[in-house]
Amino acid sequence: MSSSKGYLEMAKTAVSINANTFQFFTRNPRGGAAKPIDENDIKEFLSYSKEHGIDKILAHAPYTLNACAADPGIREFAKNTMADDIRRMEYTPGQMYNFHPGSHVKQGAEVGIDLISKQLNEVMYPEMTTIILLETMSGKGSEVGRNFEEIRAIIDRTELGDRLGVCLDTCHVYDAGYDVVGDLDGVLDEFDKIIGIDRLKAIHINDSKNPFESHKDRHEKIGDGYIGEEAFSRIINHPSLRDLPFYLETPNELDGYQKEIEILRGLYK
Repeated sequence: MSSSKGYLEMAKTAVSINANTFQFFTRNPRGGAAKPIDENDIKEFLSYSKEHGIDKILAHAPYTLNACAADPGIREFAKNTMADDIRRMEYTPGQMYNFHPGSHVKQGAEVGIDLISKQLNEVMYPEMTTIILLETMSGKGSEVGRNFEEIRAIIDRTELGDRLGVCLDTCHVYDAGYDVVGDLDGVLDEFDKIIGIDRLKAIHINDSKNPFESHKDRHEKIGDGYIGEEAFSRIINHPSLRDLPFYLETPNELDGYQKEIEILRGLYK
């Protein structure tokens, strides 16, 4: 949802389409200043959420945040933005903050992993209640996070690694070469072996416009892409996933999301 809306308005919008959670951008997805915190709005949101069963929400960092950019100025912007976002997240304690690890821009994945971990070590602090999620990526260009090993390396080099989790994007991992259609159990076993299934905190549930291992990152509506409705039924009902929050990032308007929620609820057993 848009960062221009207040928390209460976003919660009411979610409830209006039969959702019990929502994702929102902390500020404009392309960067810029965040909307000032309205403490009265937060208070009303917390009360409304409790009444309507909204337990977990997911904040998404702007797409322009690149912790491992070659340009020091871009890295400084990323650090300052994330630090401000984490501070603001404490107005809604115990929630989650998701970000794309970044693009190393021909510096190499190892350099990228070090820079991302360095930023996390600079902005995270022991008293924070927010869990920061590293998003799995599709592997286009010079993205870091294209495989589970790169995610694990970031976690291992972060001092407060117990505050880190993972958001698995179904389109991204499928495009990256993890066969969630034909071998979901195998993918999750590999995730558990490399990262630990307990670190999986949220799912971006998106179909893919492109075939397996395409490294394209083009989201499609549920059931209209290469992943397909049958695979999504297995995904949302898998014992390791079914109790996690799922977030749609499909190319839709509000009525389209409502229809997809209806489809997914119909598949949920």
